[in-house]
Amino acid sequence: MVLYGVAALALCMLVGMLIGDVLGVAVGVDANVGGVGFAMILLVVATDRLRKRGLFPKPTEQGVLFWSALYIPIVIAMASTQNVAEAIGGGPMAAIAGLGALAAGAALVPVIARIGGQSEPLPAMTEEEKAEA
Repeated sequence: MVLYGVAALALCMLVGMLIGDVLGVAVGVDANVGGVGFAMILLVVATDRLRKRGLFPKPTEQGVLFWSALYIPIVIAMASTQNVAEAIGGGPMAAIAGLGALAAGAALVPVIARIGGQSEPLPAMTEEEKAEA
């Protein structure tokens, strides 16, 4: 069953990369545009729908969670393949865009934190829940 989770992730990754390649061609860029992001969105949507229909057993979920834990290192590895030195050497626009995105993200943290308001704290874990964790 864990294998099914890994297979679902692989399928989403292939479809996401295909969408990224098609989008790159559509905008005239010789690169994959957002393929990993599309793959993760597909994975979230697919697993949510399967879970709601009761077709997503716990072992299958473990296969998806295993690879989901590796998502950030994979994205970092992919980003490291970008030619940062060439982008900065081409002009200050890359640095300005990066700093602008950083400033916007930092400014939006308090705004996003206020969305939804206060909620009740979670109840204490039962002995059974502690044993599962």
